[in-house]
Amino acid sequence: MATWNSRGLRGSTLEELINRTNELYREKNLGLVQKIPTPITPVKIDKENGNISLAYFDKDSTVDYIGVIQGVPVCFDAKECAVDTYSLRNIHEHQINFMRDFEKQNGISFLIIMFTHRNEFYYMRFRELEKYLNRVNEGHPMNFKYEELDKAFFIKPKASALVHYLEGLQMDLGERED
Repeated sequence: MATWNSRGLRGSTLEELINRTNELYREKNLGLVQKIPTPITPVKIDKENGNISLAYFDKDSTVDYIGVIQGVPVCFDAKECAVDTYSLRNIHEHQINFMRDFEKQNGISFLIIMFTHRNEFYYMRFRELEKYLNRVNEGHPMNFKYEELDKAFFIKPKASALVHYLEGLQMDLGERED
């Protein structure tokens, strides 16, 4: 059974940036996207300050975020990477299955990947993720490299939107219509 410890805070910087962006989108009536909490059962609690120091994950979570952007159902996960090679092992099978099922219901699934050492964000379309996953069956390593990514889908900051992923979503939708 999986447990939570200090590694459980990985991605918290990216998630905070996305949370602020989602608040802005809501204020501007562009969309309503919420963070999905991961259900945990606390095992050890520091009674003095109330912090959880050890917990078990109750069950596999789905993705980090789910909501609607101007009538379009979306779900996505936030991932961080400190190098130019991203291991696909960081994306769990239950997350992939959820995103695949979400797509079957005409929703849009994607990842937002922060390359922390470059301070860059990437909008990864679900079909792009599946391309990298499928090539593993052909003997390719279980990863993809920064250089392989589509330059058009790097997220550019805009006004006060810290992780302005709407342009990536718009391009993603446009490709689906073609």
